[in-house]
Amino acid sequence: MMDWRGKRYWLVGASEGLGAALAHKISAAGAEVIVSARNEARLAEVAAGLPGRARAVPVDVSNDASVTKAAEAVGEIDGMIWLAGVYWPMPATEWNAGQATAMADINFTGAVRVIGAVLPQMVARDAGHVVLTGSLSGFRGLPGAIGYAASKAGVMSLAESMRADLWRTGVRVQLANPGFIRTRLTDKNSFHMPFIMTPEQAAQEMFELMCDERRFARHFPRLFSYVFRLSRFLPDWAYYRLFA
Repeated sequence: MMDWRGKRYWLVGASEGLGAALAHKISAAGAEVIVSARNEARLAEVAAGLPGRARAVPVDVSNDASVTKAAEAVGEIDGMIWLAGVYWPMPATEWNAGQATAMADINFTGAVRVIGAVLPQMVARDAGHVVLTGSLSGFRGLPGAIGYAASKAGVMSLAESMRADLWRTGVRVQLANPGFIRTRLTDKNSFHMPFIMTPEQAAQEMFELMCDERRFARHFPRLFSYVFRLSRFLPDWAYYRLFA
């Protein structure tokens, strides 16, 4: 079981929803928490409401200079949790170039930027913890998910590659793949969302994953996750008949 006391964790994408809920859990466990996102006012509220030591560092993950500046302000950390993301429901028949590019650049390339700013120092000292937030939507292409599903698949693949490179080192890599979470992003959906979780429920799943020092990934809700995980074994004709 992980001992959080005395640790310093940087949560990127923690101004609301899952990120803010997870910040509360980690802070209550005894770690110092640094919360980051673009909304400075909301970040300050989150940091002020945490039970332990906390501070806010604004960052725009789509901007290289902003990420570099934020990483310098944060300083040496024990762990970084990637939670940032944007989402618009979008089928290929209604392609919005600006929104599709934003999902790719923030959800995936943003993760690459932030990891590039923190991982080298972890590797150098052979100690650290990186947690990436993927999605059940990243297991296989879904209808109406242009931009989002692809970006999350990229994050999942990135975590798997990092794990392959670092699993014999002191740098721990983990991947959380949640389903639907009730946030301002999923409020955009007009369809029924099975097994939808509150941010607090999803944060508990992630916190339990992080406390398990031997586990790489967690997919949740568990029952709902089997729909997506098992879909990878369907032949194309069956998959698209069922999901498209």
